[in-house]
Amino acid sequence: MTRSIIVFPQARSDIRYKAEWIRMNVSTSSADRWSSAIVSRIATLANNAEQWPEADEAAELDRNVRCRLFGRGRHVYRILFTIDGQTVNVHRVRHAAEDWLGDDDL
Repeated sequence: MTRSIIVFPQARSDIRYKAEWIRMNVSTSSADRWSSAIVSRIATLANNAEQWPEADEAAELDRNVRCRLFGRGRHVYRILFTIDGQTVNVHRVRHAAEDWLGDDDL
């Protein structure tokens, strides 16, 4: 089933911030590769969003927030999203070491 994807402003901001950090601390080409790769990974949710598990904080938030991991080693990010019928809503993109989502993140 193909769904449409909405990337919320906070998630877009998360991606821009992390790409800028990579640009300043690693290289422009690394930042460009990372940005392209995470956008591609988000796009795959159109076809397989339901296969990803609930995020750890889903029960606490009383929402069906799901989590798709991206990256490896120390560089793992959580793509946090909900499914609303035919739409995947990407709420945040957070490093795995960052705090859980709160009510104000959704």
